[in-house]
Amino acid sequence: MTRTPVWKSIAATLQSEIAAGHYRAGDRLATEAALATRFGVNRHTVRHAISDLVARGMVRTRRGSGAFVTAEPTEYPLGKRVRFHRAIAATGRVAAKQPLRIETRPCDAGEAEALRIPGGDPVVVYEGLSNSNGTPIAHFISVFPQARVGDLAQTLHNEHSVTQALAQNGIADYLRAETRLSAVAATPTQALHLGLKEGDPILRSLAINTTPDGIPVERGETYFAGDKVTLTVTGD
Repeated sequence: MTRTPVWKSIAATLQSEIAAGHYRAGDRLATEAALATRFGVNRHTVRHAISDLVARGMVRTRRGSGAFVTAEPTEYPLGKRVRFHRAIAATGRVAAKQPLRIETRPCDAGEAEALRIPGGDPVVVYEGLSNSNGTPIAHFISVFPQARVGDLAQTLHNEHSVTQALAQNGIADYLRAETRLSAVAATPTQALHLGLKEGDPILRSLAINTTPDGIPVERGETYFAGDKVTLTVTGD
């Protein structure tokens, strides 16, 4: 009888555990040393098994960080009336936002120009993570002109959806008026938030959202993890 190579047996075991849900998308596998101990082999054999899983698209590796279970990229449209929770729900996934910072402060020159307000006027800043099925796919920083959004800062402490929070403060609808996309390198903080390595490529979106009559209500800066999301530009 032909003997199955040990590395194939290890790869098959890990594949079965991933399929059974022991590891979720984005989870890190045990270290090579831990797997070597578990299966009673050397690290070279474990590395061979991991390479096989990588070749089949089941895991991906990051130098110095380990091997991670691959997630199918979340489809995310960029259109006139895109709403994060609605867009993610349409893919059959669970959307959630995790606030990192909510504050009111004077605007800077770039924010004043984008929002068409006097320099130094107060703005509401909402920073956080956008999650799809519990996995962070984007880091966002949204800036709103305080004079146009009522008690938005207070509302966001209880209602994390921007759409719902704006609606509660008199802005029932808003449109994406402009979007600029560019590739940048992840900062140490962004890498930590998005489960990436410092310097990994991420996609930066800078958008201006307005009321239907063209009054700016949000300057949105979002950094998408390139391996976790697929952006589609639409006219909707």
